[in-house]
Amino acid sequence: MLSSFPWLQHLKKLRFGTDIGLAISVVFIISVLIVPLPTFLLDTGLSLSFTGGILVLMVALFIRRPLDFTSFPTVLLLTTLLRLALDIAATRLILSNGSEGVDAAGHVIAAFGGFLMGGDLIIGLIVFAILLVVNFVVITKGSSRIAEVAARFTLDSIPGKQMAIDAELNSGAIDEVTARRRRTELEQESGFYGAMDGAAKFVRGDAIAALIITSINIVGGFVIGVLQKDMSLAHAAADFTTLSIGEGLVSQIPALLVSIAAGIVVTKGATEGSADANLVAQLGRTPKPLGLAAAAALCLALVPGLPFIPFAGLAALAGLGAWQRWKHPPAMPADAVATEPTLTEPPIADALKIEPIRLELGYGLLVLAGGDTPRLTEQIKALRRAIATEMGFILAPVRIQDNMQLPANTYVIRIKEIEAGRGQLRPGQVLAMRAGAALPTIEGEATTEPAFGLPALWIDPSQRDVAMAKGCTVVDPASVLTTHLTEIVKDNMSELLSYAETQKLLDDLPREQQRLIADLIPSQVTVGTVQRVLQALLAERVSIRDLATILEGIQEAWTMQIRAVPIIAAHVRTRLARQLSDAYLGPQGYLPLVVLSPEWEQELAEALVGPPDQRQLALPPSRLSDLIKRISQVFETAAREGESPVLLTSAALRSHIRAVIERIQPTTPVLAQTEIMPRVRIRTIAAI
Repeated sequence: MLSSFPWLQHLKKLRFGTDIGLAISVVFIISVLIVPLPTFLLDTGLSLSFTGGILVLMVALFIRRPLDFTSFPTVLLLTTLLRLALDIAATRLILSNGSEGVDAAGHVIAAFGGFLMGGDLIIGLIVFAILLVVNFVVITKGSSRIAEVAARFTLDSIPGKQMAIDAELNSGAIDEVTARRRRTELEQESGFYGAMDGAAKFVRGDAIAALIITSINIVGGFVIGVLQKDMSLAHAAADFTTLSIGEGLVSQIPALLVSIAAGIVVTKGATEGSADANLVAQLGRTPKPLGLAAAAALCLALVPGLPFIPFAGLAALAGLGAWQRWKHPPAMPADAVATEPTLTEPPIADALKIEPIRLELGYGLLVLAGGDTPRLTEQIKALRRAIATEMGFILAPVRIQDNMQLPANTYVIRIKEIEAGRGQLRPGQVLAMRAGAALPTIEGEATTEPAFGLPALWIDPSQRDVAMAKGCTVVDPASVLTTHLTEIVKDNMSELLSYAETQKLLDDLPREQQRLIADLIPSQVTVGTVQRVLQALLAERVSIRDLATILEGIQEAWTMQIRAVPIIAAHVRTRLARQLSDAYLGPQGYLPLVVLSPEWEQELAEALVGPPDQRQLALPPSRLSDLIKRISQVFETAAREGESPVLLTSAALRSHIRAVIERIQPTTPVLAQTEIMPRVRIRTIAAI
């Protein structure tokens, strides 16, 4: 039916509650400041001001928390603007038509001027002054101070609250959706209290404006009535004073209602629930206060000269409430019982818990965990996701905490409570570094990059473009810390893979792989054996993401009567030949190799002693030193030429040579000849 009248569709957009309707309302209020208003519209506006003040007060009484009324600062501004516009419109009518009688400015002002004043100007002046003092000195001033303090403390507590949210997210106590909701509430809370700090000034300004406008109406009306309207002094004083005070009362009562609403909102603080429920629950929670209040009221009722009935009635009501509360105590909420603090000491067993990864920050670095992007916690979350994708290993949550014993700009990374690395950062600056070449001449503080030990400079962010133009890599402090944490985690992944984590990896395999697990565990191997094989792979930074192939390799080795974990791991590596070859391919598409000469191969093979499952390399120290020196020289030369080669050995020597070079170059990959995929392109760049 509405489709037959298209103009009705556009008319619906003008209703109250839409953006266009709100804009028209604001424009109308502003136009009242300029255009004269008829008495009928003035009465309508004053009635709207009264009703709006009552509505705002009721909403403030029944909200459960301040954030449920986030539009309150805007409401304060609009209601204050409406009252000021109506004051100016009423002033125009009072000064223009005040000589015509008390109905010159409409019936609402006339009713307040006549009924509430009781026909006595002195009473009206006193009532108006009292309302002004109550609103301006008591309620508005107190509300403004509470809003100012609440805004200050709320803004100061934001970094700590953000760190708490991120810490709970990293520890797995909450999920991403909950963390995002809490961050949104935190932003709304800071914005709300910041806006309330400024919006409280509207109410104070409104009270001052009401005093000035009423004074202008009285003095201006008296002068106009006597000099322009030829009214007598008594007649002019009576009419214009009645109208001015009536207009002041009409303006101050809605202002008082809104001021009370503002006081209720800012004093709720962190209290949950409506004001009525909180007052009843907290004032009458226990019988003792009610009983003492009843006894005090009864004593006052017995004092000679004081009325007996009011005090006795109040004593009876308070005593009845105390008796009811004593007979029927309120039930403690389940969550309150769970969170009620106790004086007992925490169990000693809590001191035995070991956190897998902990990052301790000096107080100068706390801004990295609670500041703007790039935020440290977000980068750590991305690190956990990257390690899961690259290595197939779900990294334990990283706990971030402050350590006041550390220097301000120092951080410490702990793996199972043991310090694994530390470094220093400069918040507000960026780190410039250049691998394989000397640093350019840039003003900054010389330092060493903590992850790889490269020479670097802390420079001002304004010099970022200059450093990048000179071939430097420039990173922010949070990225420096995250990179250091990444390298330490990769060096210690084998220790971080616990029995429980291994079981979780097995449980998370797809359903079609569960049959393989059922055949393998526990009839052939235990979860502990699988854990040790995975740890052996992670120790050399081999991804365990293809867990199904690894389990098949373990099953094959067990079928071949292989029981030693190192030999099982070596057999699994041959099953991962395609993965290993692809991981170390160079940018040109070939696998760069450094091979051992036949002389070294023979000498090392002859140096192996012990039973087959427990072979040890017994090389003379001098020859071992020569081997290490030669390996270091070859790989340093390859690095200068831009190559990242793989050391290739026979299968029997691979694990022993890996153990030798692990102490000098732990990131150097060592592959056996059986671990290279036949179809991969290879290139020998050096021989030892």
